[in-house]
Amino acid sequence: MLGCGGRSGVRRWFTLVTGLVECLCFAGAVFGFASLVFVLKTDGYFSDLCVNATEVNGTQVVDCSGQDEQFSLVFTVAAFMNNFLTLPSGFLFDRFGTTVARLLGICLYSCGALFVAFSSSALSILLFPALTFIAVGGILMLMTNMQVGNLFGSHRSTIITLYNGAFDSSAVLFLIIKLLFESGVSLMVSFLILAVCGFIHVLRTFLLLPKDKIPYPLPDDYTYGLTCSKKESFSPEQTLPNNNIQEDKNTQEEMLYKDGSEGPQKERSFRACVLSRFFLWHLVWLSVMQLRHYLFIGTLNPMLQRLTLGEPSLVSQYTNAFAITQLCGVLCAPWNGLIMDRHKGKPRAPGESEREADMRASVLSLFLTALQCVLFSVCASLPVLSLQYLTFVLQVLNRSFLYGGNAAFISVAFPPCHFGKLYGLVMALSAVVSLLQYPCFALVKGFLGGDPLYVNIALTLLSLLAFIHPLYVFLHCRRLACQRAKTMDTSPCPPSAPLK
Repeated sequence: MLGCGGRSGVRRWFTLVTGLVECLCFAGAVFGFASLVFVLKTDGYFSDLCVNATEVNGTQVVDCSGQDEQFSLVFTVAAFMNNFLTLPSGFLFDRFGTTVARLLGICLYSCGALFVAFSSSALSILLFPALTFIAVGGILMLMTNMQVGNLFGSHRSTIITLYNGAFDSSAVLFLIIKLLFESGVSLMVSFLILAVCGFIHVLRTFLLLPKDKIPYPLPDDYTYGLTCSKKESFSPEQTLPNNNIQEDKNTQEEMLYKDGSEGPQKERSFRACVLSRFFLWHLVWLSVMQLRHYLFIGTLNPMLQRLTLGEPSLVSQYTNAFAITQLCGVLCAPWNGLIMDRHKGKPRAPGESEREADMRASVLSLFLTALQCVLFSVCASLPVLSLQYLTFVLQVLNRSFLYGGNAAFISVAFPPCHFGKLYGLVMALSAVVSLLQYPCFALVKGFLGGDPLYVNIALTLLSLLAFIHPLYVFLHCRRLACQRAKTMDTSPCPPSAPLK
C-alpha cells in the first residue's frame, strides 16, 4: 500500500485535491487575459497610444488601435514564453526533480504578481515581464502536478487531463480580479494577495510532493512527502518484482524505431523520440490548433469592440461570459482522459502491450480534438455577436481536450524518463508557430482594415492539418495488429509499407 503508517490513501487523495486547487486557482491565469485587458484599459495602461481621429457626426472619435496592438503584443510574448520556456523547464524537472522545479516556478509567479501590483499606466511596460513570469511559473506548477496521475494507475490519463482542464479553467482568476476591481478592490491589492499565496505553494511542495519525481509504473512500497522522504527514490527496474521486470520493459521502452518498426529496445534515446514521425505529427497537431486559440484570445477584446460597436456594457457582458465558460475546462478535460483510459481494466488482445493499447485508445481523442477545433474556428469566423456564446463553449471544450490530450499522448507514446523534456520541446516548438498570431493581428488591423474574415478562413483551413496525426496513429496501430495476427497465424493480413 502506498504511503506511511496506513495514511497513504489520505495522503494520495489530499495530494490530488490540493494539486487540482492549485492548478484551478493559479496556474493558467494568463489565459484569462481578455478580462485583465478590460481592467487595464480602465486604468489607462498604454492609453498614450490612443490618438484622436477625424470627427464623425460632430463627435470626436478616438483611435485606440495602437493600444489594442500593444495589449496583443503583451499576450503574444507571454504565451510564447509560456510555451518556449517549457523546454528548459522540462529539462530542469527531469534533471533536478520536483522540489527545484516548483521553487523556481513559485518564485517566478510571485515576482510576476508583484510586477503587476506595482505597475501603473506610466509603467505599462512592466506588463511584459509580469505576464511572462506568471505564465512560466504557472506552467511549472502544471508540469510538476501532472505526475500525480502516476499515483492512480489505471486512471492516469484521466488525472493528467483533469489537471490540464484545471489549468485552462484558472483563466477565470482574472475575471474574479475584474469583478473585484468593479467592486472597488484595486489591482494592486489583488495581485499582492496572489504573491503572498506563494507561501502556500511552498508548504505544499515540501509536505505533499516528492523531492524527485513520482515513478511509473508505481512500486508497491513507494512513499513520498516530508515524513516519507527516505523511500521516495525508486526506478521501475529496482522496485518491480522480478517476474514483472520484462513486462514493464515492454510497456515502458517498447515504441517505434525511426523506420516505424516496433520492438523492445534497451533504451530509446531522447534523440530517437524527437526524430520519430509520431513526434513530428503530434507537433503539427498541437501547433495549428494552439495558433488558432492564441489568436482568438489575444484579439477577443477588439473583436468584441467591433461586433458591439464599442458599447462598453456589451463588451463587459461578453468578456464575463467568455471568462465564465473558461471555468468549465476542469469539467470538460476529464472526458478526454476517460476516452483514453477506456481500455483499462479490459483484457488486451493476445500479444498486445499496455502501451499499444494506450496508443490505440488515443486515436479517438486526437480525432475529436481536431474536429472540435474546426467547428470552433468556423463559429469564431462568423461576425454574429450572439453566436459568440457558442464559440466560447467550443473554445473551452477544444482547449481542454487539446492540452490534456497533448500531455496524455506524450506520456503514453514515449518513455517516462523523457516526459519533461519531450513535453517541454513540443511546447517550445509550438510556441514558435504561435508567434504568427502577432503578424496576423497586424495584418487584420492594417491591410484588411479591421476585418479578420480572410485570416479566420486561412486559420480554419490550416486547422485541417491536425487530422493527419490521428490518421497516422490509427494506421500504426492497425499495422501492429496485423503483425500480431501474422505472428500468431490467426488471420491473413494485407502487406503494408512501414510507417516512418
